[in-house]
Amino acid sequence: MNIIVTSLFVEDQDKALKFYSETLGFVKKHDVPMGEFRWITLVSPDQPNGTELLLEPNNHPAAKEYQKKIFAEGVPATMFGVEDIQKEYNRLVELGVEFSIEPTKMGDTTIAVFDDTCGNFIQMAQQ
Repeated sequence: MNIIVTSLFVEDQDKALKFYSETLGFVKKHDVPMGEFRWITLVSPDQPNGTELLLEPNNHPAAKEYQKKIFAEGVPATMFGVEDIQKEYNRLVELGVEFSIEPTKMGDTTIAVFDDTCGNFIQMAQQ
């Protein structure tokens, strides 16, 4: 068994698609109409057949409340691995991404946390 799709609640699918593709550099894999919303997934450009990130609309009241509460507490909604966290941090800062935690060493891992502008904090980790 393996993970093929993981979802992330977002406030606006178009805004999220733009941020995750243009700013973070993920590649759109699927964009399928699903009634009022769309099934939008992205993948790492280095792993086109890897785990897909689903930009899930937060239109359900429970999803919206969950997203708001973890954001208010500063809890990252998910974590992305990077090869060089300082380089990625610098690149994202130049693009205007706001960080709540700058690169910080935690044992053998260095982490940083940024605001995805779509209702989530995202953690980056270099191991």
